[in-house]
Amino acid sequence: MTTAASLSPSVTRSSLADGRTLLYFDDPGTPRRVPVPDARELPARPEPGELRFDVLSGDWVAVAAHRQSRTHLPPADACPLCPTSPTFASEIPDPDYDVVVFENRFPSLGPAVAELPSELPWGRSTPAVGRCEVVSFTSEHTGSFGSLSYTRARTVVEAWAHRTAELNALPGIRQVFPFENRGAEIGVTLHHPHGQIYAYPYLTPRGAQLAAVAQRHFEATDGTQTLLGSVLDRERTSGERMVLEGRHFSAFVPFAARWPIELHLVPHRQVADFAGLSGEEKDELADVYLRLLRGLDGLYATPTPYIAAWHQAPIDPDLRTASRFHLQLTSPRRAADKLKYLAGSEAAMGAFINDTRAEDVADRLRDAVAAATSGGAR
Repeated sequence: MTTAASLSPSVTRSSLADGRTLLYFDDPGTPRRVPVPDARELPARPEPGELRFDVLSGDWVAVAAHRQSRTHLPPADACPLCPTSPTFASEIPDPDYDVVVFENRFPSLGPAVAELPSELPWGRSTPAVGRCEVVSFTSEHTGSFGSLSYTRARTVVEAWAHRTAELNALPGIRQVFPFENRGAEIGVTLHHPHGQIYAYPYLTPRGAQLAAVAQRHFEATDGTQTLLGSVLDRERTSGERMVLEGRHFSAFVPFAARWPIELHLVPHRQVADFAGLSGEEKDELADVYLRLLRGLDGLYATPTPYIAAWHQAPIDPDLRTASRFHLQLTSPRRAADKLKYLAGSEAAMGAFINDTRAEDVADRLRDAVAAATSGGAR
């Protein structure tokens, strides 16, 4: 594995024709970029959508009707994430780039940021404040994160860390969530390899649940151990569900996995988010993540759809210390030609029924990751 701890990508700030922020993250060693102006004539940015408070559950719901007109599975010559060409002006003005992050043109949240009230009376709404960003992993239209070079994957990790630190500092932001939806089966609207980052003005239902359980364990151990740290120690001792162990990160199939394929990638050290990782940890994370994705794609003859959810600690200091950064990688693929759909029990009640055993999935993933690595995928 090439070590990049002493090298950092260059970061160049620019803006798009409607005022949205765009940042170029260029691989180490790339000359400093001079941004190309965005020559498009774009309409003014839409007003934020709505946030409505569900008094029955205590959850916030974003209403973003303006997203109905967003781009949906365009052909390659009209892809908004490919570099601008003589025949098509995309969201990225430069004719070539490494990694780009920009504010979503059709955001669910934002672009305004502000503090939210703790709740709202029934029948009232508030502007959908927050921030939604797009992360394009490469200028190449085809491929996936798993097909990136190590150097490029390391640049994306650095971009995630950079954006996490800046978004954490925005007024009213409670949690920052980088994620990737891969595959038409998941519901992607662009084929180009990319992910997104949501900066929420509230703690999401899943985030709140994880934080509350972690906090109880942390207090029960007098602040000596995080819950995810305890689980990781037990998984490494057992070994039944372990898929990969590194110096700084380990991956395992969780004992109570909800999805046919589910992996947790956890740092050995207590760390809250991407921004808190050391250079050596980022180096290994890029390598390990590539190995996991290549193993996942080795399970079947065709690429496996997945959701890569990077769980970062809430910004609230009372919850942050007990919560550990980790990846939850899930796929609804339960067989080569079968998908798991969330129906009555899962969708309505949140009570999951899994068609696979964690130990069996771990066995298959161990073999697939080992085969992908020995096959010289890096």
